[in-house]
Amino acid sequence: MRPAIQVEGLVKTFGTTTALAGIDLRARPGTVLGVLGPNGAGKTTAIRILATMLRPDAGTVFVDGLDVVRDPVAVRRAIGLTGQYATVDENLTGTENLVLFGRLFDLPRAEARSRAARLLDRFGLREAAGRPAGTYSGGMRRRLDLAASLVGAPRILFLDEPTTGLDPGKREELWQTIRGLADEGTTVLLTTQYLEEADALADEISVIDHGRVIAHDTPAGLKQQVGGQTVVVRPRDPAQAPTAAGVVERAVGHRVEAVRGVVTAPVADEHAFADIVRALEHADVPVTELALRLPSLDEAFFTLTGHPAAAVATTSGRSHDLDA
Repeated sequence: MRPAIQVEGLVKTFGTTTALAGIDLRARPGTVLGVLGPNGAGKTTAIRILATMLRPDAGTVFVDGLDVVRDPVAVRRAIGLTGQYATVDENLTGTENLVLFGRLFDLPRAEARSRAARLLDRFGLREAAGRPAGTYSGGMRRRLDLAASLVGAPRILFLDEPTTGLDPGKREELWQTIRGLADEGTTVLLTTQYLEEADALADEISVIDHGRVIAHDTPAGLKQQVGGQTVVVRPRDPAQAPTAAGVVERAVGHRVEAVRGVVTAPVADEHAFADIVRALEHADVPVTELALRLPSLDEAFFTLTGHPAAAVATTSGRSHDLDA
């Protein structure tokens, strides 16, 4: 099957600064590709090239089978784009904004209004449809901007930090929308400042640092790259923590200690967890927490890039890519 997005050896420089130093990206149709990296890694530059807003200096870029350099007009008709900041006209109403986008896609006026109404309803903006966008809250403007990117029914959607400015509830609603789009066949390339967002949405993740792809895998695969599974045991009675530590120690075959009433230990043997469960029951050690987990995506990110997850998001909640 032909990739929906295929990037090979992509290079982009700005003066003496190399934003992209030969990256490769690939996304299968109907999937979500997450692109993660610290600030200035090159994520936004890559999106701008994919969306025909910048020309690459070297490499090949195909979107929906189309060369972004040779056939940019056709590429634009196949894609939708939501950047880091809302681009709607604040003097127009919600409906007028979406109808305008529909007319730019050569939709008949009736069809443009029909699509606008459906999208406003989908993003919870029906009640505000007749108000100027300038009266919307930041989160509402963000949702309107996302709706605008879907007016043309794109086969491929680029989302550059799409949930910036949304509260947790609205963010989860948007996650459902994005997954629904992918399930319906839309290919999504997502950059995000929220690692849990990439974990929840992405089928595959490419990690970019210093203009290069340094890792590519599924979220689970990235976690496995930085370490195996860890067992966590929290006895109901903290006084039984040493007993629990002894149980885990015998199962995993190396020294284990309890810290503040919780026992954690790396697990290499896939059968060890079942052995621990049985041994805890035999030792009559009731627990309030018993889990086997992979490293978090935050831990994987730190290991791969050398930057903590906080490098992706600033205290203001907004990512400031230097390549923007």
